[in-house]
Amino acid sequence: MENDIMIPQDMITQIREIMNTARYNVAREVNNEQLLAYWNIGRVIVEHEQNNNEHAEYGKDTMRQLSKTLTKELGKGFSLSNVYNMR
Repeated sequence: MENDIMIPQDMITQIREIMNTARYNVAREVNNEQLLAYWNIGRVIVEHEQNNNEHAEYGKDTMRQLSKTLTKELGKGFSLSNVYNMR
């Protein structure tokens, strides 16, 4: 027969709080990094458009193709509307 040792509830509470704080911090950092990445992607798009002085219609085609290419290479998250929002 196994002897169950009683773990103090305050110990469990402290460990739970540590883990919850760590998980929250990780999620916040991931969100910050993703936001920074999207901002930088938008910056690159705008810089490219300004350097090439693209016209509006050509820009739409470029954004459509960029969305397709990024989705193929990097996966979800690069829909046409998302790429426009990044820009």
